[in-house]
Amino acid sequence: MNIGGPDIAESAAGDTVTHRVQVAGNDLLIFAESVPLIEAMAVDIESARQRVWLESYIFAGDAAGQRVADALIARARAGADVRVLYDALGSQGTAVAIFERLTAAGVRVHAFHSFWYALRNLSFFDILNRRDHRKLLVVDDRVAYFGGMNVVDTSAPDSNKQARDLADAGGWRDVHVRLAGPQVADVAESFERSWQRAHHEPVERRPRAYRRVRLPRGTRDFIRFYDSGPGLQYSRAERVFTRLIGIAQRRVLISMAYFLPTGRVLRTILRARRRGRLVTVIVPGASDVPLVQRASRYLYGQLLKRKVEIFERQRSMLHSKVMIVDDDLTVVGSCNLDARSLEFNLEFLAVIRSAAMAQAVATICNEELAASHRVTAMDIERSSFWQRLLDRGAYLLRWWL
Repeated sequence: MNIGGPDIAESAAGDTVTHRVQVAGNDLLIFAESVPLIEAMAVDIESARQRVWLESYIFAGDAAGQRVADALIARARAGADVRVLYDALGSQGTAVAIFERLTAAGVRVHAFHSFWYALRNLSFFDILNRRDHRKLLVVDDRVAYFGGMNVVDTSAPDSNKQARDLADAGGWRDVHVRLAGPQVADVAESFERSWQRAHHEPVERRPRAYRRVRLPRGTRDFIRFYDSGPGLQYSRAERVFTRLIGIAQRRVLISMAYFLPTGRVLRTILRARRRGRLVTVIVPGASDVPLVQRASRYLYGQLLKRKVEIFERQRSMLHSKVMIVDDDLTVVGSCNLDARSLEFNLEFLAVIRSAAMAQAVATICNEELAASHRVTAMDIERSSFWQRLLDRGAYLLRWWL
Protein backbone atom coordinates (compact mmCIF):
# COMPACT_ATOMS: atom_id res chain seq x y z
CA MET A 1 0.00 0.00 0.00
CA ASN A 2 1.61 3.26 -1.15
CA ILE A 3 0.36 6.47 0.40
CA GLY A 4 2.25 9.09 -1.57
CA GLY A 5 5.35 11.17 -0.91
CA PRO A 6 7.12 14.47 -1.73
CA ASP A 7 10.51 15.43 -3.01
CA ILE A 8 13.35 14.99 -0.55
CA ALA A 9 16.14 17.39 0.25
CA GLU A 10 19.66 16.76 1.49
CA SER A 11 20.13 17.84 5.07
CA ALA A 12 23.07 19.64 6.61
CA ALA A 13 23.85 16.49 8.61
CA GLY A 14 26.04 14.86 5.96
CA ASP A 15 24.92 12.57 3.16
CA THR A 16 21.68 11.49 4.80
CA VAL A 17 18.60 12.67 2.96
CA THR A 18 15.68 13.96 4.98
CA HIS A 19 12.34 15.51 4.14
CA ARG A 20 11.97 19.29 4.09
CA VAL A 21 8.65 21.13 3.97
CA GLN A 22 7.32 24.64 4.56
CA VAL A 23 4.32 25.07 6.87
CA ALA A 24 2.76 28.38 7.92
CA GLY A 25 6.01 30.29 7.50
CA ASN A 26 8.10 27.64 9.25
CA ASP A 27 10.80 25.46 7.71
CA LEU A 28 10.52 21.83 8.87
CA LEU A 29 13.23 19.19 8.43
CA ILE A 30 12.07 15.65 9.22
CA PHE A 31 14.43 12.95 10.48
CA ALA A 32 13.80 9.19 10.62
CA GLU A 33 17.08 8.03 12.19
CA SER A 34 19.09 9.13 15.21
CA VAL A 35 22.62 9.65 13.80
CA PRO A 36 21.84 12.59 11.47
CA LEU A 37 19.44 14.04 14.05
CA ILE A 38 22.03 14.08 16.84
CA GLU A 39 24.61 15.68 14.57
CA ALA A 40 22.15 18.36 13.42
CA MET A 41 21.21 19.09 17.04
CA ALA A 42 24.86 19.39 18.08
CA VAL A 43 25.64 21.73 15.19
CA ASP A 44 22.70 23.97 16.10
CA ILE A 45 23.69 23.96 19.78
CA GLU A 46 27.24 24.99 18.84
CA SER A 47 25.87 28.04 17.04
CA ALA A 48 23.74 29.22 20.01
CA ARG A 49 24.25 32.74 21.35
CA GLN A 50 21.60 33.26 24.06
CA ARG A 51 20.03 29.97 25.13
CA VAL A 52 19.91 26.21 24.73
CA TRP A 53 17.03 24.42 26.44
CA LEU A 54 16.94 20.61 26.22
CA GLU A 55 14.28 18.24 27.56
CA SER A 56 14.62 14.49 27.05
CA TYR A 57 13.25 11.33 28.59
CA ILE A 58 16.61 9.64 28.00
CA PHE A 59 19.93 11.47 28.05
CA ALA A 60 22.37 8.64 27.44
CA GLY A 61 26.08 8.52 28.17
CA ASP A 62 26.88 6.99 24.77
CA ALA A 63 28.40 8.70 21.71
CA ALA A 64 25.20 10.68 21.10
CA GLY A 65 25.00 11.90 24.68
CA GLN A 66 28.68 12.83 24.77
CA ARG A 67 28.39 14.73 21.47
CA VAL A 68 25.44 16.76 22.74
CA ALA A 69 27.00 17.23 26.18
CA ASP A 70 30.20 18.64 24.68
CA ALA A 71 28.19 21.16 22.66
CA LEU A 72 26.12 22.16 25.71
CA ILE A 73 29.21 22.61 27.85
CA ALA A 74 30.86 24.84 25.27
CA ARG A 75 27.83 27.13 25.09
CA ALA A 76 27.43 27.28 28.88
CA ARG A 77 31.06 28.32 29.23
CA ALA A 78 30.43 30.99 26.61
CA GLY A 79 27.71 32.49 28.83
CA ALA A 80 24.53 31.14 27.21
CA ASP A 81 21.51 30.10 29.29
CA VAL A 82 21.83 26.31 29.05
CA ARG A 83 19.30 24.04 30.75
CA VAL A 84 18.81 20.27 30.69
CA LEU A 85 15.64 18.63 31.99
CA TYR A 86 15.84 14.83 31.88
CA ASP A 87 13.69 12.07 33.30
CA ALA A 88 15.30 10.31 36.26
CA LEU A 89 13.77 6.92 35.44
CA GLY A 90 14.30 7.14 31.68
CA SER A 91 17.96 8.05 32.23
CA GLN A 92 18.59 5.70 35.15
CA GLY A 93 21.18 3.79 33.09
CA THR A 94 23.23 6.94 32.43
CA ALA A 95 26.37 7.38 34.52
CA VAL A 96 26.09 10.40 36.81
CA ALA A 97 29.44 11.66 35.54
CA ILE A 98 27.93 13.18 32.40
CA PHE A 99 25.48 15.27 34.46
CA GLU A 100 28.28 16.29 36.83
CA ARG A 101 30.29 17.51 33.82
CA LEU A 102 27.33 19.56 32.63
CA THR A 103 26.71 21.07 36.07
CA ALA A 104 30.39 21.91 36.59
CA ALA A 105 30.37 23.84 33.29
CA GLY A 106 27.41 25.97 34.37
CA VAL A 107 24.55 24.01 32.78
CA ARG A 108 21.38 24.07 34.88
CA VAL A 109 20.51 20.37 35.16
CA HIS A 110 17.33 18.94 36.67
CA ALA A 111 16.29 15.29 37.07
CA PHE A 112 12.51 14.95 36.85
CA HIS A 113 10.88 12.84 39.60
CA SER A 114 13.90 11.08 40.98
CA PHE A 115 13.71 8.16 43.40
CA TRP A 116 14.88 10.33 46.28
CA TYR A 117 12.39 13.07 45.46
CA ALA A 118 9.56 10.54 45.58
CA LEU A 119 10.82 9.19 48.88
CA ARG A 120 11.12 12.64 50.46
CA ASN A 121 7.61 13.64 49.44
CA LEU A 122 5.96 10.49 50.82
CA SER A 123 4.19 9.96 47.51
CA PHE A 124 6.37 7.26 46.12
CA PHE A 125 4.00 5.55 43.69
CA ASP A 126 2.26 8.66 42.32
CA ILE A 127 5.54 10.46 41.64
CA LEU A 128 7.40 7.51 40.12
CA ASN A 129 4.40 6.63 37.96
CA ARG A 130 4.43 10.06 36.27
CA ARG A 131 7.34 10.47 33.86
CA ASP A 132 8.55 13.32 31.65
CA HIS A 133 8.48 11.56 28.28
CA ARG A 134 8.94 14.72 26.19
CA LYS A 135 11.80 15.34 23.73
CA LEU A 136 12.42 19.04 23.01
CA LEU A 137 15.34 21.28 22.10
CA VAL A 138 15.23 25.07 21.76
CA VAL A 139 18.21 27.05 20.42
CA ASP A 140 17.96 30.84 20.74
CA ASP A 141 14.81 32.13 19.01
CA ARG A 142 15.52 30.46 15.70
CA VAL A 143 15.48 26.64 15.97
CA ALA A 144 13.46 24.03 17.87
CA TYR A 145 13.30 20.24 17.74
CA PHE A 146 10.44 17.92 18.75
CA GLY A 147 9.34 14.35 18.12
CA GLY A 148 10.01 10.83 19.33
CA MET A 149 13.81 10.56 19.58
CA ASN A 150 15.79 10.76 22.79
CA VAL A 151 19.42 11.82 23.19
CA VAL A 152 20.70 8.31 22.57
CA ASP A 153 22.42 6.53 19.69
CA THR A 154 19.90 4.03 18.29
CA SER A 155 21.83 3.40 15.08
CA ALA A 156 22.71 -0.16 16.10
CA PRO A 157 20.55 -2.85 17.71
CA ASP A 158 22.78 -3.12 20.78
CA SER A 159 22.22 0.56 21.61
CA ASN A 160 19.43 -0.77 23.82
CA LYS A 161 20.03 -3.97 25.77
CA GLN A 162 16.41 -5.08 25.37
CA ALA A 163 16.61 -4.72 21.59
CA ARG A 164 19.79 -6.70 20.91
CA ASP A 165 17.90 -9.45 19.12
CA LEU A 166 16.76 -7.10 16.37
CA ALA A 167 18.26 -8.48 13.19
CA ASP A 168 18.78 -5.38 11.09
CA ALA A 169 22.00 -3.42 11.74
CA GLY A 170 20.11 -0.32 10.65
CA GLY A 171 18.90 0.10 14.23
CA TRP A 172 15.74 1.97 15.23
CA ARG A 173 13.27 3.97 13.15
CA ASP A 174 11.59 7.09 14.53
CA VAL A 175 10.35 10.55 13.50
CA HIS A 176 11.74 13.85 14.77
CA VAL A 177 11.37 17.40 13.42
CA ARG A 178 13.66 20.43 13.27
CA LEU A 179 11.64 23.66 13.09
CA ALA A 180 12.98 27.07 12.09
CA GLY A 181 10.58 29.99 12.03
CA PRO A 182 8.13 32.02 14.12
CA GLN A 183 6.71 29.05 16.04
CA VAL A 184 10.00 28.31 17.76
CA ALA A 185 8.53 30.63 20.41
CA ASP A 186 5.68 28.17 21.02
CA VAL A 187 8.10 25.29 21.68
CA ALA A 188 10.16 27.55 23.96
CA GLU A 189 7.00 28.43 25.92
CA SER A 190 6.20 24.73 26.33
CA PHE A 191 9.70 24.04 27.65
CA GLU A 192 9.52 27.00 30.04
CA ARG A 193 6.23 25.75 31.46
CA SER A 194 7.69 22.25 31.87
CA TRP A 195 10.77 23.67 33.60
CA GLN A 196 8.59 25.70 35.97
CA ARG A 197 6.43 22.71 36.86
CA ALA A 198 9.52 20.58 37.50
CA HIS A 199 10.70 23.27 39.95
CA HIS A 200 7.23 23.60 41.56
CA GLU A 201 6.69 27.14 40.34
CA PRO A 202 3.18 28.39 39.48
CA VAL A 203 2.16 27.87 35.86
CA GLU A 204 -0.68 29.77 34.24
CA ARG A 205 -3.58 27.61 33.14
CA ARG A 206 -4.05 27.16 29.40
CA PRO A 207 -7.18 28.63 27.71
CA ARG A 208 -10.26 26.45 27.39
CA ALA A 209 -9.98 26.32 23.58
CA TYR A 210 -6.46 24.91 23.93
CA ARG A 211 -7.47 22.28 26.46
CA ARG A 212 -10.41 21.22 24.28
CA VAL A 213 -8.20 20.99 21.15
CA ARG A 214 -10.20 23.45 19.07
CA LEU A 215 -8.36 23.64 15.76
CA PRO A 216 -8.42 26.69 13.49
CA ARG A 217 -11.16 26.76 10.85
CA GLY A 218 -10.67 28.03 7.34
CA THR A 219 -6.89 27.98 7.69
CA ARG A 220 -5.08 26.11 4.97
CA ASP A 221 -1.84 25.35 6.86
CA PHE A 222 -1.14 25.57 10.58
CA ILE A 223 0.88 24.07 13.44
CA ARG A 224 -0.56 23.68 16.93
CA PHE A 225 1.47 22.34 19.85
CA TYR A 226 -0.08 20.58 22.85
CA ASP A 227 1.34 19.76 26.28
CA SER A 228 -0.24 16.57 27.55
CA GLY A 229 -0.43 15.18 31.06
CA PRO A 230 -2.78 14.55 33.98
CA GLY A 231 -4.61 17.52 35.45
CA LEU A 232 -6.67 20.45 34.19
CA GLN A 233 -3.68 22.53 33.08
CA TYR A 234 -3.02 20.18 30.16
CA SER A 235 -4.79 19.16 26.99
CA ARG A 236 -4.93 15.39 27.27
CA ALA A 237 -3.32 13.45 24.42
CA GLU A 238 -6.44 11.30 24.41
CA ARG A 239 -8.47 14.33 23.30
CA VAL A 240 -5.98 15.20 20.55
CA PHE A 241 -6.17 11.71 19.02
CA THR A 242 -9.93 11.26 19.38
CA ARG A 243 -10.59 14.72 17.94
CA LEU A 244 -8.56 14.05 14.81
CA ILE A 245 -9.63 10.45 14.25
CA GLY A 246 -13.22 11.58 14.73
CA ILE A 247 -13.05 14.08 11.85
CA ALA A 248 -11.36 11.71 9.38
CA GLN A 249 -13.13 11.66 6.02
CA ARG A 250 -11.15 8.94 4.25
CA ARG A 251 -8.33 7.33 6.18
CA VAL A 252 -6.23 7.19 9.34
CA LEU A 253 -2.65 5.94 9.29
CA ILE A 254 -0.96 5.25 12.64
CA SER A 255 2.72 4.34 13.03
CA MET A 256 3.31 3.65 16.70
CA ALA A 257 6.05 2.14 18.85
CA TYR A 258 3.59 1.05 21.56
CA PHE A 259 0.05 0.57 20.30
CA LEU A 260 -2.31 -0.19 23.15
CA PRO A 261 -5.21 2.28 22.80
CA THR A 262 -7.54 2.50 25.75
CA GLY A 263 -11.05 3.79 26.37
CA ARG A 264 -12.15 6.61 24.09
CA VAL A 265 -9.24 6.25 21.68
CA LEU A 266 -9.98 2.59 20.95
CA ARG A 267 -13.70 3.31 20.60
CA THR A 268 -12.98 6.20 18.22
CA ILE A 269 -10.79 3.97 16.04
CA LEU A 270 -13.53 1.34 15.83
CA ARG A 271 -16.16 4.01 15.07
CA ALA A 272 -13.98 5.31 12.24
CA ARG A 273 -14.08 1.85 10.66
CA ARG A 274 -17.85 1.69 11.09
CA ARG A 275 -18.06 4.99 9.20
CA GLY A 276 -16.10 3.39 6.36
CA ARG A 277 -12.72 5.08 7.01
CA LEU A 278 -9.61 3.11 6.12
CA VAL A 279 -7.54 2.57 9.29
CA THR A 280 -3.97 1.29 8.97
CA VAL A 281 -1.71 0.60 11.95
CA ILE A 282 2.05 -0.04 11.78
CA VAL A 283 3.72 -1.48 14.87
CA PRO A 284 7.10 -3.08 15.58
CA GLY A 285 7.46 -6.76 14.77
CA ALA A 286 10.07 -7.10 17.53
CA SER A 287 9.55 -4.66 20.38
CA ASP A 288 12.02 -3.51 23.02
CA VAL A 289 9.17 -4.01 25.51
CA PRO A 290 7.84 -7.53 24.74
CA LEU A 291 5.04 -7.34 27.31
CA VAL A 292 3.51 -4.32 25.53
CA GLN A 293 3.72 -6.19 22.24
CA ARG A 294 1.87 -9.16 23.73
CA ALA A 295 -0.84 -6.85 25.08
CA SER A 296 -1.16 -5.22 21.65
CA ARG A 297 -1.53 -8.61 19.98
CA TYR A 298 -4.45 -9.39 22.26
CA LEU A 299 -6.31 -6.59 20.43
CA TYR A 300 -5.50 -7.91 16.96
CA GLY A 301 -8.53 -10.17 16.71
CA GLN A 302 -10.96 -7.37 17.55
CA LEU A 303 -9.24 -4.93 15.19
CA LEU A 304 -9.00 -7.38 12.29
CA LYS A 305 -12.66 -8.29 12.69
CA ARG A 306 -13.45 -4.60 12.09
CA LYS A 307 -11.08 -4.66 9.09
CA VAL A 308 -8.40 -2.47 10.64
CA GLU A 309 -5.18 -3.11 8.70
CA ILE A 310 -2.25 -4.13 10.93
CA PHE A 311 1.36 -4.29 9.78
CA GLU A 312 4.33 -5.43 11.88
CA ARG A 313 7.60 -3.74 10.93
CA GLN A 314 10.35 -6.34 10.56
CA ARG A 315 14.05 -6.05 11.49
CA SER A 316 14.53 -2.46 12.70
CA MET A 317 12.73 -1.47 15.88
CA LEU A 318 9.88 0.89 15.00
CA HIS A 319 9.85 3.64 17.64
CA SER A 320 7.81 6.32 15.84
CA LYS A 321 4.79 8.14 17.25
CA VAL A 322 2.96 9.61 14.26
CA MET A 323 -0.53 9.68 12.82
CA ILE A 324 -1.84 10.94 9.46
CA VAL A 325 -5.50 11.79 8.95
CA ASP A 326 -6.74 12.05 5.36
CA ASP A 327 -4.14 13.89 3.25
CA ASP A 328 -3.40 16.99 5.28
CA LEU A 329 -3.39 16.40 9.05
CA THR A 330 -0.36 14.96 10.85
CA VAL A 331 0.42 14.31 14.51
CA VAL A 332 4.10 14.10 15.48
CA GLY A 333 5.37 13.99 19.02
CA SER A 334 6.51 11.94 22.00
CA CYS A 335 3.15 10.31 22.74
CA ASN A 336 2.46 6.60 22.20
CA LEU A 337 -1.05 5.19 21.94
CA ASP A 338 -0.92 3.42 25.29
CA ALA A 339 -2.29 4.12 28.74
CA ARG A 340 0.99 5.47 30.09
CA SER A 341 1.34 8.15 27.42
CA LEU A 342 -2.37 8.92 27.17
CA GLU A 343 -3.09 9.18 30.89
CA PHE A 344 0.01 9.55 33.08
CA ASN A 345 3.16 10.83 31.39
CA LEU A 346 4.04 14.37 30.39
CA GLU A 347 4.04 14.44 26.58
CA PHE A 348 4.35 16.90 23.70
CA LEU A 349 2.37 16.70 20.46
CA ALA A 350 2.34 18.76 17.28
CA VAL A 351 -0.83 18.84 15.16
CA ILE A 352 0.11 20.01 11.68
CA ARG A 353 -2.28 20.79 8.85
CA SER A 354 -0.26 20.66 5.64
CA ALA A 355 -0.55 18.40 2.61
CA ALA A 356 3.22 18.60 2.14
CA MET A 357 3.88 17.51 5.73
CA ALA A 358 1.39 14.65 5.49
CA GLN A 359 3.05 13.49 2.27
CA ALA A 360 6.52 13.67 3.83
CA VAL A 361 5.51 11.56 6.82
CA ALA A 362 3.59 9.22 4.50
CA THR A 363 6.81 8.63 2.57
CA ILE A 364 8.52 7.53 5.78
CA CYS A 365 5.55 5.31 6.63
CA ASN A 366 5.73 3.75 3.16
CA GLU A 367 9.27 2.67 3.97
CA GLU A 368 7.98 1.01 7.13
CA LEU A 369 5.15 -0.69 5.23
CA ALA A 370 7.56 -2.01 2.62
CA ALA A 371 9.53 -3.72 5.41
CA SER A 372 6.43 -5.02 7.22
CA HIS A 373 4.43 -8.22 7.49
CA ARG A 374 0.68 -7.76 7.21
CA VAL A 375 -1.10 -9.48 10.08
CA THR A 376 -4.02 -11.69 9.07
CA ALA A 377 -6.67 -13.77 10.79
CA MET A 378 -4.57 -16.83 9.93
CA ASP A 379 -1.73 -15.43 12.06
CA ILE A 380 -4.11 -15.24 15.01
CA GLU A 381 -5.35 -18.78 14.43
CA ARG A 382 -1.78 -20.10 14.35
CA SER A 383 -1.10 -18.75 17.84
CA SER A 384 -0.91 -21.45 20.48
CA PHE A 385 -3.20 -21.57 23.49
CA TRP A 386 -0.30 -20.48 25.71
CA GLN A 387 0.56 -17.54 23.47
CA ARG A 388 -3.03 -16.33 23.56
CA LEU A 389 -3.11 -16.77 27.33
CA LEU A 390 0.07 -14.70 27.73
CA ASP A 391 -1.37 -12.03 25.43
CA ARG A 392 -4.52 -11.83 27.53
CA GLY A 393 -2.51 -11.65 30.75
CA ALA A 394 -0.37 -8.83 29.35
CA TYR A 395 -3.49 -6.96 28.23
CA LEU A 396 -4.91 -7.13 31.76
CA LEU A 397 -1.79 -5.21 32.85
CA ARG A 398 -2.21 -2.52 30.17
CA TRP A 399 -2.64 0.33 32.68
CA TRP A 400 0.73 -0.45 34.24
CA LEU A 401 2.87 -1.05 31.14
